[in-house]
Amino acid sequence: MTGQRETVRVEDDLFRAVYDSPASLPGRHRWTTPEADVRRLEKLLGMPARSIGAPLWVSGDEPDCPKCGRRITWYDIVSSALTGLHDKNMIATVILGEQRYVNTEVPDAIAGVRCADCHTAIEGLRSFKCHNWAYAFEELEAVRERMAGGPAPT
Repeated sequence: MTGQRETVRVEDDLFRAVYDSPASLPGRHRWTTPEADVRRLEKLLGMPARSIGAPLWVSGDEPDCPKCGRRITWYDIVSSALTGLHDKNMIATVILGEQRYVNTEVPDAIAGVRCADCHTAIEGLRSFKCHNWAYAFEELEAVRERMAGGPAPT
Protein backbone atom coordinates (compact mmCIF):
# COMPACT_ATOMS: atom_id res chain seq x y z
CA MET A 1 0.00 0.00 0.00
CA THR A 2 1.24 3.46 -0.85
CA GLY A 3 0.92 6.58 1.22
CA GLN A 4 -1.29 8.22 -1.44
CA ARG A 5 -5.01 8.53 -0.82
CA GLU A 6 -7.17 6.69 -3.30
CA THR A 7 -10.93 6.24 -3.07
CA VAL A 8 -12.31 3.01 -4.47
CA ARG A 9 -15.77 1.47 -4.76
CA VAL A 10 -16.25 -1.75 -2.85
CA GLU A 11 -19.00 -4.35 -2.58
CA ASP A 12 -21.20 -4.41 0.51
CA ASP A 13 -19.78 -7.69 1.84
CA LEU A 14 -16.20 -6.37 1.75
CA PHE A 15 -17.24 -3.05 3.26
CA ARG A 16 -19.08 -4.79 6.10
CA ALA A 17 -16.25 -7.20 6.78
CA VAL A 18 -13.64 -4.47 7.06
CA TYR A 19 -15.44 -1.29 8.07
CA ASP A 20 -18.69 -2.22 9.81
CA SER A 21 -17.25 -2.06 13.30
CA PRO A 22 -16.37 1.32 14.83
CA ALA A 23 -13.32 -0.48 16.27
CA SER A 24 -11.90 -0.51 12.74
CA LEU A 25 -11.58 3.28 12.77
CA PRO A 26 -8.03 4.56 13.28
CA GLY A 27 -7.13 7.06 15.98
CA ARG A 28 -7.35 7.17 19.77
CA HIS A 29 -11.00 8.29 19.87
CA ARG A 30 -14.18 7.24 18.05
CA TRP A 31 -17.47 9.12 18.23
CA THR A 32 -20.72 9.67 16.37
CA THR A 33 -22.04 12.93 15.01
CA PRO A 34 -24.70 14.26 17.39
CA GLU A 35 -28.28 14.59 16.16
CA ALA A 36 -28.11 18.40 16.08
CA ASP A 37 -25.11 18.32 13.71
CA VAL A 38 -26.79 15.68 11.52
CA ARG A 39 -29.74 18.08 11.12
CA ARG A 40 -27.31 20.98 10.42
CA LEU A 41 -25.62 18.79 7.81
CA GLU A 42 -28.92 18.06 6.06
CA LYS A 43 -29.67 21.78 5.96
CA LEU A 44 -26.17 22.58 4.65
CA LEU A 45 -26.62 20.05 1.83
CA GLY A 46 -30.18 21.17 1.07
CA MET A 47 -31.63 17.77 1.98
CA PRO A 48 -35.12 17.24 3.33
CA ALA A 49 -35.14 17.03 7.12
CA ARG A 50 -34.50 13.55 8.53
CA SER A 51 -32.99 12.22 5.28
CA ILE A 52 -29.96 10.94 7.19
CA GLY A 53 -30.81 8.18 9.62
CA ALA A 54 -27.55 6.30 9.88
CA PRO A 55 -24.83 6.85 12.46
CA LEU A 56 -22.11 9.16 11.13
CA TRP A 57 -18.86 8.03 12.73
CA VAL A 58 -15.66 10.05 13.13
CA SER A 59 -12.32 9.01 14.58
CA GLY A 60 -9.10 10.76 15.41
CA ASP A 61 -6.52 11.67 17.95
CA GLU A 62 -8.52 14.52 19.52
CA PRO A 63 -12.30 14.80 19.14
CA ASP A 64 -12.67 18.50 19.98
CA CYS A 65 -11.64 21.75 18.29
CA PRO A 66 -8.48 23.04 19.98
CA LYS A 67 -9.75 26.64 19.90
CA CYS A 68 -13.49 26.59 20.71
CA GLY A 69 -13.79 23.09 22.18
CA ARG A 70 -16.73 22.05 19.98
CA ARG A 71 -16.86 18.34 19.07
CA ILE A 72 -15.72 17.90 15.46
CA THR A 73 -18.27 15.99 13.37
CA TRP A 74 -19.31 15.13 9.84
CA TYR A 75 -20.71 18.68 9.68
CA ASP A 76 -17.19 20.13 9.88
CA ILE A 77 -15.83 17.61 7.38
CA VAL A 78 -18.60 18.23 4.86
CA SER A 79 -18.62 22.02 5.25
CA SER A 80 -14.85 21.96 4.63
CA ALA A 81 -15.25 19.66 1.61
CA LEU A 82 -17.82 22.00 0.04
CA THR A 83 -15.19 24.73 -0.31
CA GLY A 84 -14.08 23.41 -3.69
CA LEU A 85 -13.35 19.72 -3.09
CA HIS A 86 -16.75 18.04 -3.52
CA ASP A 87 -20.27 19.05 -4.52
CA LYS A 88 -23.46 18.52 -2.53
CA ASN A 89 -24.86 15.77 -4.76
CA MET A 90 -21.69 13.71 -4.53
CA ILE A 91 -21.70 13.97 -0.74
CA ALA A 92 -25.41 13.06 -0.56
CA THR A 93 -24.71 10.02 -2.73
CA VAL A 94 -21.89 8.89 -0.44
CA ILE A 95 -24.03 9.29 2.68
CA LEU A 96 -27.31 7.89 1.32
CA GLY A 97 -26.38 5.78 -1.67
CA GLU A 98 -26.16 2.04 -2.01
CA GLN A 99 -22.56 1.98 -3.19
CA ARG A 100 -19.91 2.11 -0.46
CA TYR A 101 -16.64 3.99 -0.78
CA VAL A 102 -13.43 3.62 1.18
CA ASN A 103 -10.20 5.57 1.15
CA THR A 104 -7.06 3.48 0.90
CA GLU A 105 -4.05 4.98 2.59
CA VAL A 106 -1.99 4.81 5.70
CA PRO A 107 -4.34 6.42 8.25
CA ASP A 108 -2.88 9.88 8.00
CA ALA A 109 -4.76 12.95 9.10
CA ILE A 110 -7.65 14.11 6.90
CA ALA A 111 -6.40 17.27 5.22
CA GLY A 112 -8.27 20.53 4.93
CA VAL A 113 -10.84 20.16 7.71
CA ARG A 114 -11.75 23.31 9.63
CA CYS A 115 -14.08 23.82 12.57
CA ALA A 116 -17.35 25.03 11.09
CA ASP A 117 -17.90 27.43 13.99
CA CYS A 118 -14.50 29.11 14.56
CA HIS A 119 -12.69 28.05 11.33
CA THR A 120 -9.65 26.66 13.17
CA ALA A 121 -7.70 24.06 11.19
CA ILE A 122 -8.37 20.58 12.57
CA GLU A 123 -5.49 18.14 12.60
CA GLY A 124 -5.55 14.54 13.69
CA LEU A 125 -8.90 13.43 12.27
CA ARG A 126 -8.26 9.96 10.89
CA SER A 127 -11.48 8.63 9.43
CA PHE A 128 -15.20 9.12 8.95
CA LYS A 129 -17.88 6.72 7.82
CA CYS A 130 -21.58 6.00 7.87
CA HIS A 131 -23.76 2.89 7.87
CA ASN A 132 -26.93 3.27 5.88
CA TRP A 133 -27.55 -0.15 4.39
CA ALA A 134 -31.26 0.05 3.67
CA TYR A 135 -31.58 3.37 1.85
CA ALA A 136 -33.66 2.80 -1.30
CA PHE A 137 -32.35 4.09 -4.62
CA GLU A 138 -35.70 5.72 -5.44
CA GLU A 139 -35.64 7.60 -2.15
CA LEU A 140 -32.12 8.84 -2.93
CA GLU A 141 -33.37 10.19 -6.26
CA ALA A 142 -36.22 11.99 -4.47
CA VAL A 143 -33.73 13.56 -2.04
CA ARG A 144 -31.55 14.69 -4.95
CA GLU A 145 -34.58 16.20 -6.67
CA ARG A 146 -35.51 18.13 -3.51
CA MET A 147 -31.90 19.30 -3.16
CA ALA A 148 -32.14 20.68 -6.70
CA GLY A 149 -35.27 22.65 -5.80
CA GLY A 150 -37.81 20.12 -7.01
CA PRO A 151 -41.25 19.54 -5.53
CA ALA A 152 -41.80 18.11 -2.08
CA PRO A 153 -43.07 14.54 -1.93
CA THR A 154 -46.84 14.14 -2.01
